Amino acid sequence: MTDQAPDPSPISPRQKADILAQALPYIRKFHGKTMVIKYGGNAMTDPELQADFAEDVVLLKLVGINPVVVHGGGPQIENALNRLGKKGEFIQGMRVTDAETMEVVEWVLGGEVQQDIVGLINQAGGKAVGLTGRDGGLIRAQKLKMVDSQDPSKEVDVGQVGDIVSIDPSVVKALQDDAFIPVISPIGFGVHNESYNINADVVAARLATVLKAEKLIMLTNISGVLNKAGELLTDLTARRIDELFADGTISGGMLPKISGALDAAKSGVNSVHIVDGRVPHVLLLEILTDQAFGTMIRSH
Repeated sequence: MTDQAPDPSPISPRQKADILAQALPYIRKFHGKTMVIKYGGNAMTDPELQADFAEDVVLLKLVGINPVVVHGGGPQIENALNRLGKKGEFIQGMRVTDAETMEVVEWVLGGEVQQDIVGLINQAGGKAVGLTGRDGGLIRAQKLKMVDSQDPSKEVDVGQVGDIVSIDPSVVKALQDDAFIPVISPIGFGVHNESYNINADVVAARLATVLKAEKLIMLTNISGVLNKAGELLTDLTARRIDELFADGTISGGMLPKISGALDAAKSGVNSVHIVDGRVPHVLLLEILTDQAFGTMIRSH
């Protein structure tokens, strides 16, 4: 056990009141608005952060904001594949998904991970409902055609990885209007009812666009987008992001995240935030205070 230093500054009732009053303009501004939250990383695996996340989502719903959660599950999929003696393989930030891997992805994401999140939110006093792309015909997909980064004339076969064809948000809207909190697994279906594993960042970004969300908030394991010197870039425009892609500052797993965020910002989502999911209650801090916790992306 490490000895924790006592908090030197207990908050006085007066300070508490000030803090709550500061949230008021934001509550007023965002009342009735939709916010799509991509939930992943440490926030998803650390029990204390899980509880904070669930409380934040419930509080947002109670003050009249409509949170929609899209979750990932990379580490959980990796664990399940290891138990089966399979090795996960990634190409350009996308998981190579053969038929057996797809089955694992479906039962881990649509079963285990999704139901854990639904349970956490319900335990915190909310009414969460789990969905995959099949429910209500939510996410239609097709096989992702991935161009080789070294040779653009070649295509790389990553198996049952999906590209979104269309999103029908009617089931999400119906749930939202009825006090429910949708929790969505990033699995789509094709014309022959086949399943597709879709990058959760991409699903969150497209869903935010289709729902005309006020904000898209992506919880990650880093403090935001960093420059080459490791400093946080708090405010980015579309043009600046193109420069960061070109010089290699943004690469690997950040590629789908940022390109999805950029598409959403260009398609009418007011602001996209890439925030540090390791900060307790980061959602409330990001949405209901002046404090910036991460990188905000604007279209221009």
